[in-house]
Amino acid sequence: MDIELLYGRDGLKLTLPAGCRPTIVRKPAMPLIADPAPAVAQALDAPVGAAPLNELAQGTQSACILICDITRPVPNGLFLRPLIERLLAGGVPRDGITVLVATGLHRPNLGAELAEVVGDPWVIDTVEVVNHDARDDAMHVDLGRTPDGTVVRLDRRLVEADLKIATGLVEPHFMAGWSGGRKVIAPGVAHAETITTFHSHRFMVHPKAANCVLDGNPLHREQLAIVNMLGGALALNTVIDEERRLGFVNFGEVVESHLAAVDFVRGYAAVPVDRRFRTVVTSAAGYPLDKTYYQTVKGMVGPLGLLADGGDLIIVSECEEGLGSPEFAEAQRRLIARGADGFLDEIAAKSHADIDEWQTQMQTKSMAAGRVRLYCGLEAEARGLTGVELIDDVTAAIADSIARQGDDAVAVIPEGPYVVPYVATDA
Repeated sequence: MDIELLYGRDGLKLTLPAGCRPTIVRKPAMPLIADPAPAVAQALDAPVGAAPLNELAQGTQSACILICDITRPVPNGLFLRPLIERLLAGGVPRDGITVLVATGLHRPNLGAELAEVVGDPWVIDTVEVVNHDARDDAMHVDLGRTPDGTVVRLDRRLVEADLKIATGLVEPHFMAGWSGGRKVIAPGVAHAETITTFHSHRFMVHPKAANCVLDGNPLHREQLAIVNMLGGALALNTVIDEERRLGFVNFGEVVESHLAAVDFVRGYAAVPVDRRFRTVVTSAAGYPLDKTYYQTVKGMVGPLGLLADGGDLIIVSECEEGLGSPEFAEAQRRLIARGADGFLDEIAAKSHADIDEWQTQMQTKSMAAGRVRLYCGLEAEARGLTGVELIDDVTAAIADSIARQGDDAVAVIPEGPYVVPYVATDA
């Protein structure tokens, strides 16, 4: 039996070994929007909890539109132009409109990559498109502190805009519960001080800082507090299927519209299964999410609700750009040098995380759950910093796991972290 896993741009064909009893874990079939253009128009003209965009634009002089960076396959090409056209028609001057790439602490998107992210040359030719830089002190405004004490510093291009619009993809997120909406604001265009505060150990270790969880999630709570301190915002939210086709779009007040999108996607992305498995095969969701090992960690955490204690988690991720940031590489060196327990002890008392060490902290969850085995395209030096076992043959690794675990039942999650399986009796 052959199964296609999301891997890089082209996918990876997996041949399951003889005798394997597979369970394929996928989203249920999602109703698709056959013609996205009128759906986007309808969303902009009939928002959730807000006036139509053309009315909101009247009398305003500036607008800042946040878009996700290259790590998210957001269909920006479907909605940025109609959104901007409505702003222009409402009287917002062209030089008052900024499209701001919400990079968080990721690297900037430039040149051909920026054009790919935006998805429409008209947008680049019409308005300013720039990257957020979380380390640029001068480009941030201090809004004070949240009730939990997080210093809130946000990109001034968003803070000072008359209209603040976040756009993005709503999908499971292994820390914030669900991506999109308020998350595009923080950490999307937050200062490094803000990001490293609510990505510190005390937030990451919280049991509610998990996939598909909003109630009681400390990151979500901080993000809502930050939106409130900003004075509110608007959002355009999208949901896509495994083949990156549009299944949902809405627009409106950032919190209410985001929750409506979550209500839609939850029925597809959170997938019930009837048992745990001792062998689980998954992916890091393919391009663009699997460009780095840093992002691959999401694929390691997503299926933990499906993995039996001490089971084998086999994950494929192309990692064409390597490990990730230098800071993440350093965190991985510390993990390997100190071991998982030593690493966690080291970071537990810190008020601010070191940049990107939160991803290493999340990896320790998978390492504690079972044996993690990785098929990837990393170079030799980077392979030594993963902290997990590297494999060169996925089929052989599955056969080895079946023999080792004494169980021929295997769960396969082709779409990786975009699907979060859970055992129905655990819910």
